[in-house]
Amino acid sequence: MNEFDLIARLVETVAEARRDSSWGGHARIAVASGDDAAVTVPMGATATSVDSLVDGVHFRRQTAPLGSVGQKALAVALSDLAAMGAAPGEAYVQLGVPDDLDEAGCLELGEGLGQVAAEHDVSVLGGDVTRAPVLWLAITVVGHADSAEQLVRRAGASAGDLLAVTGELGGAAGGLLVLDRPELADAVGAEVADALRRRQLEPRPRIAAGRALAATGASAMIDLSDGLGGDAGHLAAASGVRLAIELERVPLQAGVRELAAAAEADAHDLAAGRGEDYELLVALPPERLEEASAEVAATGSTLTPIGAVDGGEGVVLRAADGSERKPEGFDQLRR
Repeated sequence: MNEFDLIARLVETVAEARRDSSWGGHARIAVASGDDAAVTVPMGATATSVDSLVDGVHFRRQTAPLGSVGQKALAVALSDLAAMGAAPGEAYVQLGVPDDLDEAGCLELGEGLGQVAAEHDVSVLGGDVTRAPVLWLAITVVGHADSAEQLVRRAGASAGDLLAVTGELGGAAGGLLVLDRPELADAVGAEVADALRRRQLEPRPRIAAGRALAATGASAMIDLSDGLGGDAGHLAAASGVRLAIELERVPLQAGVRELAAAAEADAHDLAAGRGEDYELLVALPPERLEEASAEVAATGSTLTPIGAVDGGEGVVLRAADGSERKPEGFDQLRR
């Protein structure tokens, strides 16, 4: 496998997904993939984010099809743009290829990445390929808005705002349990177990929901990549507020409670401490809730109030019996 031949094949593979979709294109692109650098002409404000996936840390090749690795790599990067309320624009891909991954495997990975790019109208403009001890991908994504004021930051929540979350939580952690311990699928049935596995392997960035929330007056927003407890802490610290979350109000994906019982785990720990659901946690004024809920529903998702923003600092996770739990989340450097 030659480096430059592989790059050409990967570009072709992603372009094939583009031809098979209702790709809208981006007039701001002046020079696309194939030169020493891509050239774009930004309009308005841009939001740029970098994310990476590493075999053995964020996925396992023994349980994750290569196509799903490509899908997940781009999806989790786009989730950061969703949390800003930005429209996706361009992506740049770095790929580390281990000795046991052949050209066919690389192209399968590229096909998965291309599917997500086509679905969200993302132009993949280039990147880099190198040998590596394990498979890894690093994705840089660029999103756009007419002005910086349209983008939502983690800072901005204030006392009196309510907290809400899109979709359902705990599914990705449940999916990882089923992948690691297939016998647990019997506790929820084949259909539910498959949905949980897909939630782990093929997350979906809430781009449309994020833009809807930004347009309806979100004060602050963050995507739930590292767990509700941990990510709520980031939002609280950035905004200089205290977040109070009622665990019984947190919407759980179907099968999470039953799976947790079978695994002798805690369902709320799966939802609040494990991460990778890639839903959005948002703070917004109470008077905006009805409109925001309707707009999010129009995107095919839901918006559920789960708590409130108070004066002070930190995060409180309150159980139904009134007890408080320590907010935790996934730490990239913790073994």
